[in-house]
Amino acid sequence: MKRRDLLLGLAGAAATTTLPRIAAAQDTLTVVATTGMIADTARRIAGPLAQVRGLMGPGVDPHSYRQTRSDIVALTRADLVLFHGLYLEAQMEEFLLRLGTSRHVVPVGEAVPADLLLRHADYETKADPHVWMAPELWRPVALRIRDALTEARPDHAQTFAANADAFVAELDALAAYAGETLAKVPEAARVLVTAHDAFGYFGRAYGFEVMGIQGISTESEAGLERIRTLVDTLVDRQIGAVFVESSVSDRNIRALIEGAAARGHEVRIGGELFSDAMGQDGTYEGTYIGMLDHNITVIARALGADVSAGGMAGKLTVGS
Repeated sequence: MKRRDLLLGLAGAAATTTLPRIAAAQDTLTVVATTGMIADTARRIAGPLAQVRGLMGPGVDPHSYRQTRSDIVALTRADLVLFHGLYLEAQMEEFLLRLGTSRHVVPVGEAVPADLLLRHADYETKADPHVWMAPELWRPVALRIRDALTEARPDHAQTFAANADAFVAELDALAAYAGETLAKVPEAARVLVTAHDAFGYFGRAYGFEVMGIQGISTESEAGLERIRTLVDTLVDRQIGAVFVESSVSDRNIRALIEGAAARGHEVRIGGELFSDAMGQDGTYEGTYIGMLDHNITVIARALGADVSAGGMAGKLTVGS
């Protein structure tokens, strides 16, 4: 039996023996989230009223992640499952949709209005899923998480609403910091070259031209022609910095640097960005706010802006 069929079979068996339930008032709500960004947001909104488990930790690529046996157990026993949707969890999508026929499963990323989603010619008919890259777009996601928690525990609706309001206020402050900080980058330098095309929403929000070696999904391959084209761009436009990502191999980025060097143009690594996963657990960069603060600050400094290495609130430690 193929692994995929076995795992789907386990999910189906668990679903038939575990009926959906809403946690009793005295219970701690059990929540399982796929990505760290969703898990952190759920923790902020639920507070101590929920135990939130994130499946994908630091450095994990959600495009290629496949559920494990222990994941299946956690998912089928949870009061609430939160996943991103928009085909981010491509290898888990069929499993999650099937689980949703019998459990409380919510695709929170799909709360972003369709007219705000970006499309990509290389990603079939699907939208770019990387909406967390712009704090303004994470607002409807946070509110969807609030609503999902409220449906599971309506007796704590006021607490969830208050916590969500506080979190949204932080998102607004982060967006303001991003706008102010990134505006300090000289216009000619507002070119962001990364390992894969995860920064489209960031680029649209803050006026940056974004060039990824791979496509929107890390499952796509970077051809030699793409690398040659980007080397030409680096040399012709005298771009001096490119960026690696914590959840993607740096092999292709280093190929760009070597290709530019062979043509007499020096390119350096401007820093490591958090694209599809957050920083280490227990750190500021291991939170959604800290992840974006880090990216904003590292990009701005590497591309010529005079900003503090400590970031929005002086809390950054990675790469400072």
